[in-house]
Amino acid sequence: MIISRTPLRVTLGGGGTDLPSYYANHGGFVISAAINRYIFIAINRTFGGDYFLKYSELERVAEVDDIEHPIIREALRLHPIGKSVELVSVADIPAGTGLGSSGAFTVGLLRALYAHQREHVTAANLAEEACRIEIDILERPVGKQDQYIAAFGGLTCFEIEPDGQVNVTPLLVSNETLRDLEEHMCMFFTHYSRPADKVLDEQRTKSEAGDRDMVDSLHFVKENGLATKEALERGDTATFAELMDEHWRRKRRRSAMMSNDRIDRCYDMAMASGALGGKLVGAGSGGFLLFYAKDLDSLRAAMAAEGLSEVRFVFDFDGSSLLVRD
Repeated sequence: MIISRTPLRVTLGGGGTDLPSYYANHGGFVISAAINRYIFIAINRTFGGDYFLKYSELERVAEVDDIEHPIIREALRLHPIGKSVELVSVADIPAGTGLGSSGAFTVGLLRALYAHQREHVTAANLAEEACRIEIDILERPVGKQDQYIAAFGGLTCFEIEPDGQVNVTPLLVSNETLRDLEEHMCMFFTHYSRPADKVLDEQRTKSEAGDRDMVDSLHFVKENGLATKEALERGDTATFAELMDEHWRRKRRRSAMMSNDRIDRCYDMAMASGALGGKLVGAGSGGFLLFYAKDLDSLRAAMAAEGLSEVRFVFDFDGSSLLVRD
């Protein structure tokens, strides 16, 4: 049996500039942080002559082309390991909640397939192959952040060239700043889950059409991300929190799908209850609210009163890895 473990992520700055519709013309920049919430992929040989797949659905099919799950189907086309296979996916956090689950799933699946074939693969090649499946083959309106942070882990900066090349560098923060972030960042589930494709497709369509408001908004997001990098590398977490707040307020104006009345109310209540800054993680319209706060007790009480459950986390520095290898 092979079991891979791949981290989910929170975006610290620049999210949205990693889509081809933006970086192909302007270049992108994203800071992402892998967290200790994971997707696990297990591959096991069976005595049957088919493919037995267990994720949020069950599939038992005779041929790869009959697989309904698009990522599994395309990954097995690229890595034909043969029949008599059981493939199981288990996640700490449900899909569609803004933590990069689709990219993590793709990276984790590829990591397990390479291990099953006893082949070595670098983190960069793993990330780029995952991008190829999601962006090029499946033509999903997604960016490159999720696949790269899932493969590399850590707190990492991704500079994306117009030709799609990704330059990967660690965020150069002190241990003291790392502890500060882990102690003072809180994440709360809004109880809304959604596929990001609809929100991101609007961004892609407007960006490709040269919509001035959309492009200007993404320019702001990139500059905000670069300012976030500078703030965190000098240990200025108060400015980091302010930049998160500026990012969210600007992003919320980008699309009517970005938020809703309940999320806005919860965000405003958090800011009045000890949060110094925050945002909705992911493409928008649901998932997790992420805050930086000094008065954690007040913030947690306010969010609990709104019925939001907290998911605590620390950072993951391993990236996609193998837990079991036959």
